[in-house]
Amino acid sequence: MNDVQEATSPATSLSGPATCVCKVELRVSCKALLDRDTLNKSDPCVILMVQTNGQWTELDRTEVIKSNLHPVFAKVFSLDYYFEEVQKLRLEVYDIHGTHSIGTRDDDFLGGVECTLGQIVAQKKMLKPLLLKYGKYAGKSTITVHAEEISGNNGYVELSFCAKKLDDKDLFSKSDPFLEIYRINDDETEQLVHRTEVIKNNLNPVWEPFKVSLISLCSCDEERKLKCLVWDYDSRGKHDFIGEFYATFREMQKIASGNKVTWDCVNPKYKQKKRNYKNSGVVILSDLKLHRVYSFLDYIMGGCQIHFTVAIDFTASNGDPRNSCSLHYINPYQPNEYLKALIAVGEICQDYDSDKRFSALGFGARIPPNYEVSHDFAINFNPEDDECEEIQGVVEAYQNCLPKIQLYGPTNVSPIINRIAKLAAGDGIIKDASRYHILLILTDGVVTDMADTREAIVRASYQPLSIIIVGVGNADFTDMQILDGDDGVLRSPKGEPVLRDIVQFVPFRDFKTASPAALAKCVLAEVPKQVVEYYSHKAICPMSPMRDLLTPILSPVATTPTE
Repeated sequence: MNDVQEATSPATSLSGPATCVCKVELRVSCKALLDRDTLNKSDPCVILMVQTNGQWTELDRTEVIKSNLHPVFAKVFSLDYYFEEVQKLRLEVYDIHGTHSIGTRDDDFLGGVECTLGQIVAQKKMLKPLLLKYGKYAGKSTITVHAEEISGNNGYVELSFCAKKLDDKDLFSKSDPFLEIYRINDDETEQLVHRTEVIKNNLNPVWEPFKVSLISLCSCDEERKLKCLVWDYDSRGKHDFIGEFYATFREMQKIASGNKVTWDCVNPKYKQKKRNYKNSGVVILSDLKLHRVYSFLDYIMGGCQIHFTVAIDFTASNGDPRNSCSLHYINPYQPNEYLKALIAVGEICQDYDSDKRFSALGFGARIPPNYEVSHDFAINFNPEDDECEEIQGVVEAYQNCLPKIQLYGPTNVSPIINRIAKLAAGDGIIKDASRYHILLILTDGVVTDMADTREAIVRASYQPLSIIIVGVGNADFTDMQILDGDDGVLRSPKGEPVLRDIVQFVPFRDFKTASPAALAKCVLAEVPKQVVEYYSHKAICPMSPMRDLLTPILSPVATTPTE
């Protein structure tokens, strides 16, 4: 036995949420596949392909299911998930002949489908028709893909133990007991999970409550055996064995029903030698609190929609749109920086909005019919409905509005931030995780209303909203860095700090030589954390949690969101 300090911290502490790459598992099934075989039914197999640098490569494939037009595949595809990237996937179904690898004959191909990983996790269950070459439907064939997050941390549990009438191992005083809990692994090895503090001179100890992750405690397996040992502490490290018992996490949950959960603390040697031996004391679980740890994917797969709004700078400093030097110049052969940024970020966000309608606003221009300056107008000129159909609809509205407006100024962004924050506040009243907002502001210069913008951001930090600001052109954006908060906490002019960091600012020129995907990855990387931070502050759980590790209701139950 290792020596024990008189008061030790838990073997596994959870002082804060752990961050890790999200792992997603995909399960695949098909229905009504084409029958390519003459004598038997097709022998289907699904190949998962990923697109990297424009090239499709095979990532994995399912098993072959013999003679089945409605296969449910046992193979599970495991992928790393990144919100800030467009992860393009292609699923192809083939009829396999014999044991040889897939051939190139057209009659082996039963259909395929292209999608993004974001689309699958946003829907949690994606059903799509299979298509043959040239977009032709493969009869009534469909493919269904189920997604499930494999979390790095399913939460943690807080346990409180005490004991009664433990054996006295000391000659001139009472025992100094401490408790150890070991997890028994699949290979029968034992892993220490927690060691309590020592309670001096006490045969009825009450140990301090401790927290331990469910992964550490039982590998998220309720039936996994736990070996628990009670010792009498010895300062020289020669601790006296009092007794042991075995438990499972499922047993511990009985406390939720108001049952008393107790175990006989047994010394096997005494049990063998003493005829009337019953136990060396009783260990009691006096309290159990489960803390669920929620991730970004828990919220998304629970039905949280991300509403995307873009706000575009139409101030005169952009230059006359008819001039090729203008930042708003529409080149038929290459999109300008405004469009590149809009498309890069919008294409990712659109996977998480079921109606694919996006608000598109402008600021800093004189607009029809009276040509008064507006710092908050719909670029489709419909104040009753500022939404456009998909990202392409936003692009078209932007291109159509340019000839109808007069670029003016100044660069005031606080009115639009306040507007979206007010909209988000309305969603926040609902008290569920159904809708989160992302506001993309595209501007060619430092904002004029800096004080009002700081105030607006502080107010907005209390709402389900993240703000991305992309600086377009070659202006000096040094003063804009203050809004980002990465170098310190952003404060309002009165000194009030933001509740949480919700702004990400980047100059587009930093990504001129990189792909648009690199820009999107940079500006969206913080969003999952910001989503979780908001719902954590509000103590809001996902609408339909993806996993329910524990079937009984534990009391009391705390929820702790994490990234």
